[in-house]
Amino acid sequence: MNDSESAAPPDPRHRSGSSPVHGAVDHRGRPVARRSSGQWTSAFFIIGMETAERSAYYGVSSNLINYLSGPLREKTAVAAAAVNTWAGVTSALPVVAAFLADAYLGRYWTIVVASILYVLGLGLLTLSSVLPTFHPLECNIDSTLCSPSKLQLALFYFSLYLVAVAQAGQKPCLQAFGADQFDDNDPEECNLKSSFFNWWTFCLIAGSTIATICLNYVQDNVSWVVGFGVSCVFMALGLLIFLLGTGTYRFYNVGHGKNPVSGASKALFTLFKKWQVGSEQEESRQALLSKAPDLANEEDSTANNVDREEAKGLFRLFPIWASCLIYAVVLSQASTFFTKQGSTMDRRLGSKFQVPSASLQCFIGISAIAFIPVYDRLLVPLARRFTGEPSGITMLQRIGTGVALSVVVMLVAAFVEMKRLRTCREMGLVDLPDEVIPMSMWWLMPQNVLCGIANVFAVVGLQEFFYDQVPEAFRSLGLAFCLSIFGVGNFISGFIVSAINLITSSQGGSWFPDNLNRAHLDYFYLLLAGLSAVELLIFLCSAQFYVYKTKGNPAM
Repeated sequence: MNDSESAAPPDPRHRSGSSPVHGAVDHRGRPVARRSSGQWTSAFFIIGMETAERSAYYGVSSNLINYLSGPLREKTAVAAAAVNTWAGVTSALPVVAAFLADAYLGRYWTIVVASILYVLGLGLLTLSSVLPTFHPLECNIDSTLCSPSKLQLALFYFSLYLVAVAQAGQKPCLQAFGADQFDDNDPEECNLKSSFFNWWTFCLIAGSTIATICLNYVQDNVSWVVGFGVSCVFMALGLLIFLLGTGTYRFYNVGHGKNPVSGASKALFTLFKKWQVGSEQEESRQALLSKAPDLANEEDSTANNVDREEAKGLFRLFPIWASCLIYAVVLSQASTFFTKQGSTMDRRLGSKFQVPSASLQCFIGISAIAFIPVYDRLLVPLARRFTGEPSGITMLQRIGTGVALSVVVMLVAAFVEMKRLRTCREMGLVDLPDEVIPMSMWWLMPQNVLCGIANVFAVVGLQEFFYDQVPEAFRSLGLAFCLSIFGVGNFISGFIVSAINLITSSQGGSWFPDNLNRAHLDYFYLLLAGLSAVELLIFLCSAQFYVYKTKGNPAM
């Protein structure tokens, strides 16, 4: 059933004891009863899939830099740039996928198709690391003699980017489809929807934390084949869970046969074209807008249609979007240079167990899980007494707090790196990159914990902001725009790393050599701290002039 298809006419056989949900049908196109569809019954299946998908995704992404710089023999700077580029694609593509879902395929079928591609991509990724032709005899004798074949690299990158495309289709639609299971017109279900977002975030973080702890250990101590294979099994299990819930889902008719997203997208294109050429007269602006389809004439789809004014409203979000990009650059360091730092440090627990360096990222998830109830039950009621806001602080204040914390994250990371380099010099390990530095991994905990707390403010705040401040027909796109912040941020991070590496290498001392004991990650972190401080000032100015879609709320 495509959730963009027209709803079936009322079924006279519908039980009178249970009221129907306005505009909602089941997978066969029949009107659904409120008590027997949607709500938490459906949400459990959707959240279950999200937990499995996040476990699969982080089973690949969190340790990717070690796979690139290890078995695939790529240089540290090249590996970091490759990880940032791939992460950027996974977070930027959802904008395209969300548009296709809202305008053509429907969220349900977009999720199903994307999930099948997801399983295929992870299966090929596992295959790229297991075929015996990729492991010649001399590699078993001395792995330093070998570089991966061109065929292995081609299959690896093809499967990796297939995962990126699949994740782009699945990610924004799944969260929006989950929210669809709660009726905005019913006060009780509206409250349940708020609870859904809390549990969604909790399970998302739980899934990523499980993968960061368990799968990274398997990859480092058992094999990459098993690690990638388990990720594939997780995704296949998630797809099965989602399909099992099909009979309980609510599907909504978008536009009653019309396509509001398609019409509004044409208005957006016209407005963007107008913005490019510039306008001096309001009359000229109106004349150009009239070339777009007249959305006001679509009287039969007034409830779900998006007119040109709503399309223009999306441009109001751009300053907030742009002023959060450096925050995304800061977050991208956790899966790249934070992980490489950890690989050089003492990670022993007890006499035998060694924590995988990528598993140190679990502190981000654990701190976020621990801080969410503190924020919700302690900080919000406390702030409410002073501000009078039902949510304690506004969405933009919440985001701004996270951006401010990102400055602190980078300053702490720079201090820890200075300490690590000083220890290297004192112990005479500068030219011994394979030796473990006698400095505990716990030194990396503060910067990771602060990242987790910053996420509770900024990331959750951004999700709420881009869901709440876009027109209803654009809500999948709104969540996709939120994700695109982190996609573009990863691209920027990759560009900055490549540019700095090129400039500093030409001057005789790269900031990112393969030997991290001779690197200058401390300089890089201080640079990001400065950029984050500038970003905070820009964000505060943008927030000051922003007017919420809901009337009566302050801008900041």
